[in-house]
Amino acid sequence: MAAHALLNAFKANKPAFGTWLTTGGFVHARSLARALIGTPQQQSWIMLDCEHGLLPLNPAGATEVIAAIHGVRDGPSALVRIPATGHGVGNGSEGVNWQIKYALDAGARGVLVPMVSTPTQAREVVLSSRFPPVGRRGFGSPYTQENWDIQTAGEYLNAANESVVVLVQIETREGVQNVQAIAEVDGIDGLFIGPYDLSISLGYPPPSPDPHPQVEQVIQDILTVAHKAGKKCAMFCTSGTQAARRAAEGFDMINVTSDVGAMQSGLAAEFKAAASA
Repeated sequence: MAAHALLNAFKANKPAFGTWLTTGGFVHARSLARALIGTPQQQSWIMLDCEHGLLPLNPAGATEVIAAIHGVRDGPSALVRIPATGHGVGNGSEGVNWQIKYALDAGARGVLVPMVSTPTQAREVVLSSRFPPVGRRGFGSPYTQENWDIQTAGEYLNAANESVVVLVQIETREGVQNVQAIAEVDGIDGLFIGPYDLSISLGYPPPSPDPHPQVEQVIQDILTVAHKAGKKCAMFCTSGTQAARRAAEGFDMINVTSDVGAMQSGLAAEFKAAASA
């Protein structure tokens, strides 16, 4: 089986730094995955943002982007944030189950579900992400194991429940109120804090670039609860400076930048240098 950089970082208790991918395309994704190969820095994961990005969640498209990332030797783990949220009547959005199936059948090393607000919704996420007997995920894709560099579908079936990373986003008022119960759900590997929707849902402006002090206290409380429950805690940042601070605070998984953010900041820096000559 190919390397799983995110899971390896979790097992080593090292900060897992990653990147947000908002635009599709095989070559684009491969370039992002290769960006730090041969450098001292480790890019542990890339998140395909199918919620707010321009990446459609369909089996063919997601499979090709994930193949581009996993085709990079010793590269990052490809993860998928699905569009459907934990909101909805009863157990959450009707789309959560099939969207998790699409993401994992495409070969994603893990899945992120936005706006999970209750332990019931968290349990539904787990059930959709794990094969029986611990879940209800269906088995049958002839391509999934290819994006894990596993020889047969049967070998993937035996490895998936222990290898797929299941994350839920805490970004609503209700999610904050239920965070301890959510963190204690078996099969949830980590809580991912979305500081923008979290700030808005609590009645504060979005981070600019840092959260309001009251929101920051909530963020620190979520970190404490996650670790107390033996789970990982992830944080979305928009710069290396922010990411370094969050790593020092004990966050396990930190977004450093996005493909668009890195392109824009890189262009701005180079043009500033050119203009100063």
